[in-house]
Amino acid sequence: MRIFRLFVVGLCFVSSLGQLPSQDILALLEFKKGIKHDPTGFVLDSWNDESIDFNGCPSSWNGIMCNGGNVAAVVLDNLGLSADADLSVFSNLTMLVKLSMSNNSISGKLPHNLGDFKSLEYLDISDNLHEPNSLSGPIPSSLTRLGGLVYLNLSLNGFTKSIPKGFELMTLLDALDLHGNMLDGKFDPEFLLLTTASHVDFSGNLLVSSAKEEQKFLVGISPSVKHLNLSYNQITGSLVSGGAAQAFGSLKVLDLSHNQLSGDLPGFNFVYDLQVLRLGNNRFSGSIPNNLLKGDSLTLTELDLSGNNLSGPISMITSTTLHTLNLSSNDLSGELPLLTGSCAVIDLSKNQFEGNLTRLLKWGNVEILDLSQNHLTGSIPEVTSQFLRLNYLNLSRNSLNGSIPKVITLFPKLITLDLSFNQLGGPLLTTLLTSSTLNELRLQNNVLSGNIDFSPLSNDSNLHVLDLSNNQLNGDLPDGLGSFTGLQMLNIGGNDFSGSLPTSIGDITTLNSLDISRNNFSGPLPENLPNSLQSFNASYNHLSGVVPENLRKFPLSSFYPGNSDLQFPNPPPGSSPAGNPSKKHLKTVIKVVIIVSCVAFVIILILLAIFIHYKRISQKPSPHVTNKNVSRQASTNPSSFGGRDRGGAGLVVSAEDLVTSKKGSSSEIISPEEKMASITGFSPSKTSHFSWSPESGDSYTVESLSRLDVRSPDRLAGELYFLDDTVSFTAEELSRAPAEVLGRSSHGTSYRATLDNGMFLTVKWLREGVAKQRKEFAKEAKKFANIRHPNVVGLRGYYWGPTQHEKLILSDYISPGSLASFLYDRPGRKGPPLTWAQRLKIAVDVARGLNYLHFDRVVPHGNLKATNVLLDGPDLNARVADYCLHRLMTQSGTIEQILDAGVLGYRAPELVASKKPLPSFKSDVYAFGVILLELLTGKCAGDVVSGADGGVGLTDWVRLRVAEGRGSECFDAVLAPETSIPAADKGMKEVLGIALRCVRSVSDRPGIKTIYEDLSSI
Repeated sequence: MRIFRLFVVGLCFVSSLGQLPSQDILALLEFKKGIKHDPTGFVLDSWNDESIDFNGCPSSWNGIMCNGGNVAAVVLDNLGLSADADLSVFSNLTMLVKLSMSNNSISGKLPHNLGDFKSLEYLDISDNLHEPNSLSGPIPSSLTRLGGLVYLNLSLNGFTKSIPKGFELMTLLDALDLHGNMLDGKFDPEFLLLTTASHVDFSGNLLVSSAKEEQKFLVGISPSVKHLNLSYNQITGSLVSGGAAQAFGSLKVLDLSHNQLSGDLPGFNFVYDLQVLRLGNNRFSGSIPNNLLKGDSLTLTELDLSGNNLSGPISMITSTTLHTLNLSSNDLSGELPLLTGSCAVIDLSKNQFEGNLTRLLKWGNVEILDLSQNHLTGSIPEVTSQFLRLNYLNLSRNSLNGSIPKVITLFPKLITLDLSFNQLGGPLLTTLLTSSTLNELRLQNNVLSGNIDFSPLSNDSNLHVLDLSNNQLNGDLPDGLGSFTGLQMLNIGGNDFSGSLPTSIGDITTLNSLDISRNNFSGPLPENLPNSLQSFNASYNHLSGVVPENLRKFPLSSFYPGNSDLQFPNPPPGSSPAGNPSKKHLKTVIKVVIIVSCVAFVIILILLAIFIHYKRISQKPSPHVTNKNVSRQASTNPSSFGGRDRGGAGLVVSAEDLVTSKKGSSSEIISPEEKMASITGFSPSKTSHFSWSPESGDSYTVESLSRLDVRSPDRLAGELYFLDDTVSFTAEELSRAPAEVLGRSSHGTSYRATLDNGMFLTVKWLREGVAKQRKEFAKEAKKFANIRHPNVVGLRGYYWGPTQHEKLILSDYISPGSLASFLYDRPGRKGPPLTWAQRLKIAVDVARGLNYLHFDRVVPHGNLKATNVLLDGPDLNARVADYCLHRLMTQSGTIEQILDAGVLGYRAPELVASKKPLPSFKSDVYAFGVILLELLTGKCAGDVVSGADGGVGLTDWVRLRVAEGRGSECFDAVLAPETSIPAADKGMKEVLGIALRCVRSVSDRPGIKTIYEDLSSI
């Protein structure tokens, strides 16, 4: 009987064990614990105890697929999940075949036991790089042990370090996608020879060529590879040696764009399967192989060779398969091709093509055509048949003349038409304005004349952008403009329009940019202009009355100079330019007399104090002190990053003693004069007929400045991270490095540190509260690793301390100083005035550095100003510094930096209206345009320049002079002797034109690549 009872108890125990959740269920529940937010409830509402099936697999749970009693697939794509995931739990799913969790916000690292997912065939955890979460860390080498894996997608995350070896040994792998991470190290070309994958994408990383492959990058590609994308890396060397066809295997898509490849292009002969070839934005040179354009042995449908150094003519394009051709931004020359084959998209912009447009007569059915920025001449032919499918036509920045042909109005699908910056004359074709297809019409900077006369429109017009600026149009503005109900940007500045503004403009409720400046409009501004306006300019007219309330948000430069009878109600003192000119002149004279008297009085007092001081010293006996004793005394009391003053009689002045922080003000900056004043008590006068403003950014120390103590902890107890593999030192070494204040800005203080080995570093000590959280800071900082460019200051590393105020950024120390210290005519200017050749070289250098940041690193500078342009060595090679700090700072820190840029004259107008402004590529271009104006004028952007209509900023002052035909008067007086040299005078005028393009409204502002190319061609 006892045996029978034991048997029954045993059965019950086994039965109860069978009711416990399976290993697969426990693993899924463990993963669920890491989910912090599930906006749709897809997982949290479904994965619960009530719905557990005790057969081993919860088939009723969302995203779970079963095979018998085991979990076979976990699919959680596009759910917006926010989770701190432990992916190692999935190793317990012994029969897991598919794991897919793309497009979420999952953070964490790939587990080292990833190789234990023995049954896994499909792994997709792509696109989890959503702030503040991301998958990061290195890719574990155990991943290559998954012999059954067919599909692997780890793209668009924050993975770092090198690509592990062994992927080429995964014989079943068909797709390998690692694009959009921060993977670095040397790319192994042998992987391409041995892999069996058909789709390989390593684009958007930081890969470089291996040392042995620098001369010849591709040694061959496995015949299994059909799609290869290595774009947006830092790969160097030539493409192939000898152009052997076998090097390209059976490729259908090859994308090596945005690298640093050089040399001649291979012929790609007999690569029969190749359909898409993208080699743009490299450094290829020589001519374009005929085989690429003839298509005898190729079936190319897309060819992109833009942004290289290719040269020579293109006689004709006869390929019958080529659909998209991009050869822009090269040095191609000669006449346009006679034939274009079957190309529907043609971009030949930014080259050296010349001749007229008659060859267009034989071109095929083109849909997109860009011939801008060449040297084309003559008139636009009256041709239609081949342009019946045309939807984009850009012929801007050539030398075309004649009138706009009426045939353009007959293109039935035309959406964008840009004929700007030519010499087109005659009347404006008003039928273009009434087109039902045209969205964007740009005709600025031509010689169009006459008035705009058309009857009120129906709602058929679809115009969003209309730019007629800088022509010779006249007469009244038609009331029919109010019918453009979808218009977003209207620019009619720089014409000869007169009369009053029609109130119908107020009917355009979508309008966000309106420029009516430099005309002869009179009367009041309409009260009903839309509240949607973000950009407005009515200066240089004859408007009168009171500025409407909804326009008072715009700066005074939107209304003045000009419009002397236009008033603001209750204007701030001195803000309105209206009034009696003679009284204003008298007030100005009185102010100047008072200021000069005060300055003279102060100088007399200082001289008197110095005289009394030396008189007293001369009456005292002076003790005998040897040079040896002086040296010993000075050397025993150095200042350093880690150490405080520990006694001694030497002079030690802290950064806090030098300046008092004034948050949000440019007065935080330490100029060389202020530094000297902190030691001697004397500040040299700043004599100039223009008002003086402090230098922006980080000013560099005068040579005679003593070492200054930094008030810091006794030692740096945090962690030091390097962004450049060529340097190595410890936090302790940095602690005891003597530190010298270089300057101060809104986001921190800069020092020059001297390491034990004699190496100089610039150390920026970030102000407390401006740095992002550690994880975000580290992720952003890694994006700037190993920057090596002759015009960009390299970042060496950063230090993260245990307290809020211990955040340091380490970069190269550049000597002899900043552009500001060489350019502005102020006391303490370094060296003789810069020559025109030096200024032009500096402009090209800065443009090249910005081009690298914009295209190679894909980030805006964000803090460009003359004090952040450092001049290196005796040749004064320009290098941009303090870039991308907005990526490391909080939103408030970024806003403060942008506010400072506004005070100093470098802030782009579009950043003013934004509540949360962020630096952009176009705002960089604006700031660069201001620097060009500084180079031309020798004036500081923050100065207020006196003029006939009162004080104006530098950009407005230059615009006024140019509008009056006195542009040459803007040039720095020290350049006057060089203006007699025709080449120099022509160069100055060309740079002036480029600078004015840079400071246009954001929609008209060119990209830095265009600016760099234009400057380089001078």
